[in-house]
Amino acid sequence: MNWRFIITVTGILNFFLGIAMTAALGCCLIYKEPSSAIFIKSIIITVAASLSVIFIFKTPRTDHINHKEGMVIVALAWLSIGFFGAFPFYFEGETFTNAFFESVSGFTTTGASILTDIEAKSKGLLFWRSLIQWIGGMGIIVLSIAILPFLGVGGMELYKAEVPSPVPDKLKPRIKDTAIILWTAYLLLTALEAFLLMLAGMSAYDSICHAFTTMPTGGFSVKNASIGYYNNIYIDYIIILFMFLAGINFSLHFQLIRGKTLIFWRDSECRFYIIITLAIIGVLFFLIYGSAYQNIGDALRYSAFQAISIITTTGFATADYELWIPGANILLLFSMFLGASAGSTGGGMKSLRIMLCFKYCYREIFSLIHPRAVSRIKIGGKTVSDKIIRSVLGFLALYVGIFALCAILLSAIGLDFATSIGAAASALGNIGPGFGLVGPAENYAAIPEAGKWLLVLCMLLGRLEIYTIIVLFIPEFWRR
Repeated sequence: MNWRFIITVTGILNFFLGIAMTAALGCCLIYKEPSSAIFIKSIIITVAASLSVIFIFKTPRTDHINHKEGMVIVALAWLSIGFFGAFPFYFEGETFTNAFFESVSGFTTTGASILTDIEAKSKGLLFWRSLIQWIGGMGIIVLSIAILPFLGVGGMELYKAEVPSPVPDKLKPRIKDTAIILWTAYLLLTALEAFLLMLAGMSAYDSICHAFTTMPTGGFSVKNASIGYYNNIYIDYIIILFMFLAGINFSLHFQLIRGKTLIFWRDSECRFYIIITLAIIGVLFFLIYGSAYQNIGDALRYSAFQAISIITTTGFATADYELWIPGANILLLFSMFLGASAGSTGGGMKSLRIMLCFKYCYREIFSLIHPRAVSRIKIGGKTVSDKIIRSVLGFLALYVGIFALCAILLSAIGLDFATSIGAAASALGNIGPGFGLVGPAENYAAIPEAGKWLLVLCMLLGRLEIYTIIVLFIPEFWRR
């Protein structure tokens, strides 16, 4: 394990994080806010600490990053950016626990907030809050591979640790080119959404901030009432569209740009994602029409928004779904576990894993009927190896186990059943709103300090899809 190189890489990533803070500082200066001082201090601390680490542990470029080093770099990078990204919140007056919680929630695109009065905060701080979600959405490591030449060799190990989807793949032979392609598509969609939101009536500032938190499926808003504040049907449907697009594998966006117009439907995972999303919207519409909304248009609008927001793990809200009938709440709780497509910015279990699980269950039932038949699981016409299937089943088992353990621990520290279940599912799935004290009309400020640290761990586990973090706690990982 090349620790000098690992620490150097982490230091360089944090240096660029300090540079990113200048964007929020610029926002403060544009609006002539006194809060610019908190960013000046944060930039000085972050850049000074990063440069110190870089010069102390400076090491020659390595020819290879093995899978162990890749996992350690990713874990340290996410912890350190969460730490340094918390300074603006800390200097704004939050406790360190709250500041770190808000920062990690932002970078992991969870969108769970401890801020009780968002609109009272400075525009610079809220811009930073949105920007860290945008950076975290595609992943700080994928970004670094695209812009830092020294990571050009061995970058695949970082990419696999950062985006541990069931079948990690590259669009281009060089992983650096892949990262650039993904970020280009990400940037174009963000810019397009911001433009459309401005046309729909949002201010330029609000449009940029919400575009920054929609494409990463983050869910932070600059308004206390989230998107419901605007009560604008055009804004709702624009955000519905871009939340849905953010839940699709970004490699498919690249192929769409290249002219493959039917690629979304031809891809088996994306087709599954589309079908299950439409099905949940349909059932939710059936449940709330006549009970919560008497108008068909309103029932469709609010069911579509809340369903897609939860499925894609964005976490925006236009309605307090806890006021809906219990059946609607149970359906939304179920949706928290689904997640969007692999290779998207969404969290959750991911559609590909759910689809593979269904296919595996069907194969087992088929084998009981035809014990001598040879049946193979295929995705997109290609046979899925037993190794990948075992990995998927192991992931799903770990996911459910960690969710149950987290919910039990939250209950043990005094939270009620609905809050414990909702907070655990929301943090692990990187969703944001849950149920009870952390419902769409509430926030996480009332969660005890121990509970916040537990949820921070769940956010990181969910963002890095469990294996990258949990493997660090296995003794065999550290043995030669």
